[in-house]
Amino acid sequence: MHQFDLRVYYEDTDLAGIVYYANYLKFIERARTEFIRALGIDQTALRDAEGIVFAVRRIEADYLAPARFDDALTVVTSPEQVTGARIVLNQAVRRDGQDLFIATVTLAALGETGQPVRLPAKIRRLMQ
Repeated sequence: MHQFDLRVYYEDTDLAGIVYYANYLKFIERARTEFIRALGIDQTALRDAEGIVFAVRRIEADYLAPARFDDALTVVTSPEQVTGARIVLNQAVRRDGQDLFIATVTLAALGETGQPVRLPAKIRRLMQ
């Protein structure tokens, strides 16, 4: 499990003063990047050396409660499943331990042609 802390800025909110729905996707994207970095995976080096990038294939999300300007949030990321070319992650955006937004995100490993490729064994081990 990985935790990523962030603060809601004015630019993240809509006219009603709550976090605009699409910004939750940005929050969990940042958290995924930091989760992968914390595992010791350099995504730029992976792309340059092996031609592999991660792409979001599917997101299933639920908006449970609103976040507002200046809220301190934590995004929790944990792997659910790792297969040959796919990673499934559970992510939750929380305020004071309360889930505000939850998502199951499926990442695909893609090669230079955009076709699915097998994840290196080291990455599969790190993700499990």
